[in-house]
Amino acid sequence: MTSSPVGRILIYCVEDDSGIRNMLVYALNQAGYTAEGFRSAPEFWQAMENAAPDLILLDIMLPQEDGLSILRRLRADSRFALMPIIMLTAKGTELDKTLGLDAGADDYIAKPFGIMELMARIRAALRRSRGSLVMRERKIIDGAIELDADRHQVTVDDELITLTLKEFGLLELFLTHVGMVLTRDQILQNVWGYDYDGGTRTVDMHITSLRSKLGKSGQRIETIRGLGYRFNEET
Repeated sequence: MTSSPVGRILIYCVEDDSGIRNMLVYALNQAGYTAEGFRSAPEFWQAMENAAPDLILLDIMLPQEDGLSILRRLRADSRFALMPIIMLTAKGTELDKTLGLDAGADDYIAKPFGIMELMARIRAALRRSRGSLVMRERKIIDGAIELDADRHQVTVDDELITLTLKEFGLLELFLTHVGMVLTRDQILQNVWGYDYDGGTRTVDMHITSLRSKLGKSGQRIETIRGLGYRFNEET
């Protein structure tokens, strides 16, 4: 597998509507990116074997294999665990948005959307991705929890647990700010990014899931009423 073209950012657009797909590829190429479009999962997976993109625009409603299935497969592969992925879909309900984010999407934009807004979200996702790769610690061990950023793995009591991309980001944020009270807005800014406008309830939902997956260590996540959360020292 090769990397993206030198000096240019490679973006894959997986969209079965030829009009939307062609429009996106044209707009991205005009904006200075290198863009390739695919109408179905088989075409996309074949391209992934040849070259890994810097970012993926992924529609949910696709023939043969839907976007959520593609997203889960990508996040389960260590090569693509941190690749920025923006979901594109005609579905705009909170449930659909939550399903995409829970599965590991970095952002979600409902059709119809403006090209300028999409470009801004692409730039934000690329900034967050590059920043996380530079700033991310290699390994954090705290009590029963071990977080390996390079391998994108978490173990609790030596047992490997499966986290979504956002749950992984939450845990990493907590482990690097043990004992500090973090507001929901601070958590949103650090894990979801400054451009996310989905509301703070998303934080509560993800933390509930993270607590459950951490088992006894999940009790270290304390709810600070009216403020946010604190990750306490292990007792």
